[in-house]
Order: sequence, then C-alpha cells, then structure tokens
Amino acid sequence: MSDHPPEEKQLETTSFVIHATRGVIRDPRTRRRVMMLLVILAVVFVIAGLTILQPLLYPHEHPWRVIGFWLVCVWLTFTAILIALFDLLMVRLEARRAERELRDKLKRSSPSE
Repeated sequence: MSDHPPEEKQLETTSFVIHATRGVIRDPRTRRRVMMLLVILAVVFVIAGLTILQPLLYPHEHPWRVIGFWLVCVWLTFTAILIALFDLLMVRLEARRAERELRDKLKRSSPSE
C-alpha cells in the first residue's frame, strides 16, 4: 500500500479556454451578454483612465503603464467588435436557413400543377 493519495487530474488551461470560448460563441444570448460586458468594461476603463486614474497614467513618468492600460482598452473594444461581427454573420446565416426551410415547406405544401 502506498501513502500517496491518487493524483488528481489537472485542469489544462488551454482546454478550459477552448471549451469556454465554444460555449460563448455557440449561444447567442451568452455571446451578446459577453459583448455587452466587454463594451461596458471598455467604456469604464476609458472614463477611469481620463479621470480617476489620470495621475497614475502620467505618460512622462509611467510610459509603460500608459501603453499597457490603453492596449487593454483597445483589446477589450476590438474583442467586442469581433464578437459583434461574428454575431452579425450568425444572424444572417440563421435567417438564410430559415428562409430556405420556409421555401422548401411552401414547395412541399403547394398543390402540383
């Protein structure tokens, strides 16, 4: 008998991120909530950076802090834009599918001439 407890399976970060991303992308409601959260967070960052955090983000004293802060703001905004474009494409795809199904249904239900 060994005194060592059985090893627990380690959660791989990459696998978790991939599965979480798939969940966000596939569900339109979650996708839109994440998009809204990112936009709100970006706006809060911009407002905070221009007001409350301005002394901490003085570019002559802390250039890397300023660059990092604004890169985070740009990243949040860019991510929200990409999710919005993906959502737009998914809505268009779903509309095309629904239109195709409706046409097929109408063809099947119309009397043959």
